[in-house]
Amino acid sequence: MAALASTPGVLLSADGAGKAFDFDTPYSRVGTDSIKWDAQLRTFGKDSIVAGMGISDTDFRTAPVITQALNARMKHENWGYLDMPRSFTSTIISWNKRRYGIEIHPDRLLLSTGVHPSIVSALRAFSPRGSKVLMMTPCYDGFFGDISAAGCVVEQSPMKLADGRYQLDLEELERHISADTKSLILCNPNNPTGNVWTAAELTAVGELCTRRGVVVLVDEIHCDFVTPGHKYTPYCLLNNREVVMNSVTFKSASKAFSLSAMKCGWMYSDNADYLARIAATGHSGDINTLGIVATQAAYTGGEPWLAELVAYVDGNHTLAEKFFREKAPLIRYVKAQGTYLAWLDVSPLIAKLGAVEKAAEATRKRPASARPITPTMLVQNYLVKEAKVQINPGSAYGLGGETRMRMNLATSRKTLALALNNIAGALGRL
Repeated sequence: MAALASTPGVLLSADGAGKAFDFDTPYSRVGTDSIKWDAQLRTFGKDSIVAGMGISDTDFRTAPVITQALNARMKHENWGYLDMPRSFTSTIISWNKRRYGIEIHPDRLLLSTGVHPSIVSALRAFSPRGSKVLMMTPCYDGFFGDISAAGCVVEQSPMKLADGRYQLDLEELERHISADTKSLILCNPNNPTGNVWTAAELTAVGELCTRRGVVVLVDEIHCDFVTPGHKYTPYCLLNNREVVMNSVTFKSASKAFSLSAMKCGWMYSDNADYLARIAATGHSGDINTLGIVATQAAYTGGEPWLAELVAYVDGNHTLAEKFFREKAPLIRYVKAQGTYLAWLDVSPLIAKLGAVEKAAEATRKRPASARPITPTMLVQNYLVKEAKVQINPGSAYGLGGETRMRMNLATSRKTLALALNNIAGALGRL
């Protein structure tokens, strides 16, 4: 991929020396129907993107042990009905115990084709159609679709923002709980803000929800990505037993090992009644064979690969924070506590582009039923046109995202350098 004219000398060094796995060599995903790359090229036009930095999956070759396991299974050329191997749930339980000290009873685990269908099943179990589902925003945009699919209504409670970091606002959260609020979706670590919630923060939310009769649905799919100085606290390990019993946790190997296409996930809870209610909705745990093979390989032999990946992504976070501060001050970034996502403050760029006024004018020209144009949509379009870099508009992540963009840093350092250089060049021409 050739770079556009960019700021001279703004390059990022690689740190692959002495590493067992290669994350530095760019791995092209174009032509594989990738949402992160191909879908953006279809949306914005051929040759419009040289750095896809939006959708939340990684650009790396997966762990070699996964490829080897899939290749071995592919040699058997029959794909009939699968008798679910008992070793699969044992592998999940062992991974969570070994890495995080989580004890999952085999009877308290439900399989699924991913976190999204799991959450939809849980919402159908706990939130009647038309009821409200609470989220602390900004929060993962996919949850909005899950809530809609369950026939429920989103209730947004904006978090506080101080010195570039988001904080819980418990008073605001309680104001948004009413008699028809039955569930809260909690993202731990939070996508897109990168918050890694502490035990005290999680307990405070849990105690409030338990007191008000709101079931807590905890998405911990990003838990493997935590930056130094921070610690992932599994919700199920909180000291308040009543809080833990009022929750269900959702996970998958899809973020850590980039296995989203494999459609494999699970949920667990110490509350047997909660899982029984979810199962009674018609929830399906019929996972595809390759998803099982890939996940088992990841969880039995992929840990060394993951350790290097997490360190590499942390380096990308550090470099991006320094780059924006020194080379592109129209965009501000405070390093995330977790995930591989950067939650960028683009309010100075919005002002420079006059994007608020332009978005309002563009919206006025659209049919009343059409989706409003937001300033961050215009920022996205500007960066595609002028830098050939695609990142996600923050307005998609709910209240609090109006002046933000989400940038995926889980890519090779060369691709990251290309993206950052091009962005700096584009901003320098304003």
